[in-house]
Amino acid sequence: MTRRRKGKRSALRWVLWAFAVVIALYLGWNGYVAVGIARYASVTDAASADAAVVLGARVWGDEPSLVFASRIDHAVRLYEEGAVSVLILTGGTYEKGAPPESVVARTYAIAHGVPAAAIHWEAVSRSTYGNLLEAGRLAASLGLESLLVVTDPLHEKRAMTITADLGLSARPSPTPTSRYRSVLSRLYFLARETVSLSSYLIVRSVSH
Repeated sequence: MTRRRKGKRSALRWVLWAFAVVIALYLGWNGYVAVGIARYASVTDAASADAAVVLGARVWGDEPSLVFASRIDHAVRLYEEGAVSVLILTGGTYEKGAPPESVVARTYAIAHGVPAAAIHWEAVSRSTYGNLLEAGRLAASLGLESLLVVTDPLHEKRAMTITADLGLSARPSPTPTSRYRSVLSRLYFLARETVSLSSYLIVRSVSH
């Protein structure tokens, strides 16, 4: 075997080892993130706030999806219990011709007893970051300082990480019920959130 061929094999071996190390580090990092998400899912704050921010989710025509309805229902309960005096609904349009998520949520909340005057919404955001960015802007324009962030328990960690980055005075208020109840659905949601939060943290680190 020539020295050139040996050199190529040695280089290839080092490349494969480096690739394996990177994969191991990435999997370990994602495992760390997943544990953090799972632990944070049970964190909630019972204190009152100026407003509840409902993060958007898919709609089915003029009706909220089951996931979205759970979030709105929780926000309605917070209003009824006096924990908040205002609802801030978020979410734009995902599909051409469909109504904005926040508009569907507004109709749903009013139908469940929340006065229209107590509801504010934005209809341009299409991501969790966008939801919270626009909600923060809306809250500031209304003079609302403290917020309760309403979303699914396994989504709350990413949401609260973003609120901290945006400088919002916010606390978690995850839904007590969730569409993701079975083991498989919860594992799927956890995996999806792990990738999303991990990607967000990596991009944030690089951009800073």
